[in-house]
Amino acid sequence: MKKDIHPEYYPEATVTCACGNSWTTGSTQAELRVDICSNCHPFYTGEQRIVDSEGQVDRFYKRLEARQKYVQDVEAREAERVSPDRLISELEVSKRVVDKLAAVGINNAGEFIEKLGEGEDKLLEIDGFGRKSLADVKKSLRRLGYDLPEQEPA
Repeated sequence: MKKDIHPEYYPEATVTCACGNSWTTGSTQAELRVDICSNCHPFYTGEQRIVDSEGQVDRFYKRLEARQKYVQDVEAREAERVSPDRLISELEVSKRVVDKLAAVGINNAGEFIEKLGEGEDKLLEIDGFGRKSLADVKKSLRRLGYDLPEQEPA
């Protein structure tokens, strides 16, 4: 055996766990500190807990929380997109169409769809609101994802 290349060996090295348990063993260090031992490890104790010394569980929960927040935001945007409270003026139709519908009290998509459910004839009775205006509003509503009541052909 070569001289002066081997570390010093301590036959009575003290090992101390974070739970407070300590014991002696042989080691190349005089004192050892560990995070977990056989007294506190879930495998030996049967206790149901997560041992996470590197923060992996916390990172996982942060990613999971971010994903849930993203899904909620997407659902909220989708619900807002087809909201019955959306103003007719936001539908990219002409100002004349908006003014004609506002004159009879139809200011949002929900009111328009409700009136459309009574029949296209009810909307076509509005002075200055014709088939082209009706088609433009319906096309705009469909593009945004609204479900329009279907009319039976006459």
